[in-house]
Amino acid sequence: MFDIFRKKHKVALVLGGGSARGTAHIGVLKVLEREKIPIDMIVGTSMGALIGAAYSVGVPIANMEAKALAFSANKLLDATIPTMGLLAGDKLEGSIKELIDGKGFEDCKIPFTAVTTNIETGEEVIFQKGNLIKIIRASCSWPGIFNPVRIDGQLLVDGGIKHSVPTKIAQDLGADYILAVDVGFCVRKGRIRNIFQMILQAFQITGEELNRHQSTHADFLIKVELGNIDQASFERSREAIQKGSQATELLVGELKREIGL
Repeated sequence: MFDIFRKKHKVALVLGGGSARGTAHIGVLKVLEREKIPIDMIVGTSMGALIGAAYSVGVPIANMEAKALAFSANKLLDATIPTMGLLAGDKLEGSIKELIDGKGFEDCKIPFTAVTTNIETGEEVIFQKGNLIKIIRASCSWPGIFNPVRIDGQLLVDGGIKHSVPTKIAQDLGADYILAVDVGFCVRKGRIRNIFQMILQAFQITGEELNRHQSTHADFLIKVELGNIDQASFERSREAIQKGSQATELLVGELKREIGL
């Protein structure tokens, strides 16, 4: 049954955005790898692009987890004179380079696609080659917070602006079976006190609505419930990773039956 499934289906793992919440993807991957779930391609946006790229180039999950647990939001802070963003993004790029061990698309053991958004046209821009570190930086760059990244003449920002769970991209790339991971958003109710909270809350509201629509296009969805862990709560990565594993444990039996394992 499994051989028949593999011959007929190209399985795409789709990892949605979520910044600190996206560390839950590490927990999901732990279980998928242990259970030998087949993955023919990975499509990721924002934090999903970073975790997806790291897994694709062969970074061990244990290494990803160790770096996530040692990470803090302060490591991203490199204030700049605001023109297009409050943060320069150079520290973000350095963190990306460290996680993926300086590797590139040519090192991918599983075909990988990163999703970004052209902020000047509103169109998605996908990459399967090029400077992987710069491309992931673009995919993770929240407009207004991080400076955008110009690649091939295009001004690029976070892929989650248009595709927070990029199931449609996977379909367009020829995936027959889409396994998507949705880590959700944390819309808080309360007084907004500064520009960071304002931008963050706007992302939460928009992202939650996008996720609700885009997740329905998956053949199988792992929805990780993360409660009040927000996009900046990197100090709660251990909890997010555990919840990712727990959510996958609950569904992996059903997933295996569906694909004939």
